[in-house]
Amino acid sequence: MNGEAGMQASRMGRVVAIASGKGGVGKTWLAITLAQALVECGAGPVLLIDADHGLANVDVQLGIDPRHDLAGVLAGRVPLGEAVLRHAAGFDLLPGRSGSGAVLDAAMLERLAATVAGAARLWPLVLLDLAAGLGTVERRLAAAADTLLILATEEPTSLTDAYAVLKLHRRDRPGGDARLVANGAADAAAGQRIWRSLDRAALGFLGAGVPLAGVVRRDPRVPQAIRHQTPLLTRHPTTPAAEDVARLAQALLASATRRGAA
Repeated sequence: MNGEAGMQASRMGRVVAIASGKGGVGKTWLAITLAQALVECGAGPVLLIDADHGLANVDVQLGIDPRHDLAGVLAGRVPLGEAVLRHAAGFDLLPGRSGSGAVLDAAMLERLAATVAGAARLWPLVLLDLAAGLGTVERRLAAAADTLLILATEEPTSLTDAYAVLKLHRRDRPGGDARLVANGAADAAAGQRIWRSLDRAALGFLGAGVPLAGVVRRDPRVPQAIRHQTPLLTRHPTTPAAEDVARLAQALLASATRRGAA
């Protein structure tokens, strides 16, 4: 494993899952950018797991061709440590298998959950890029995470699906830490409106609102970085979206510190 620093952790790390009700809202891009931002904020070794078992594409967005992937770990062909690689942006990565279309049975789902738990014993912080939707795998991993970040845009379908994710998460993990990330907002005020829409629905129908983790503004350099298969913080570190993800990373670290001190 190239990211050997992560193997030095001796206590259980935190697991942050990134979810969305629908695809196309920037979830994988956020996972990559947040992983780099957390490292740059001093989070220590960070492991990003591409947990989209059917349509993994972190490797595609990063322009890499990994030798090993999560599928090999789950099949027992390669140990976790050997499948993890260190990206130039500073975070460790356990890639998925792009375009596999794999469907996990109950036994493989248990292995996946055990792999995530094992990773949390080796890395202080583990990010899970979940598949979009409300499948069994996504619900199981979201419920096992310490924090769930639910991505939503201003599109009505995105908000409706984000509400569905939140509703099922509260059923699966009562009292769990789920937060909204408003992505692709025209400005900070628009991001607040996205959050308020979901917060009102959650308060009215679920009995409790949802905290806002952060707002990421719409930024033309985001698709540009994706096209160049380069992390945004590497290619455009001072662009508005990069600044917003850096603030999100700082807020996550601050809340983790408060929880650890409690």
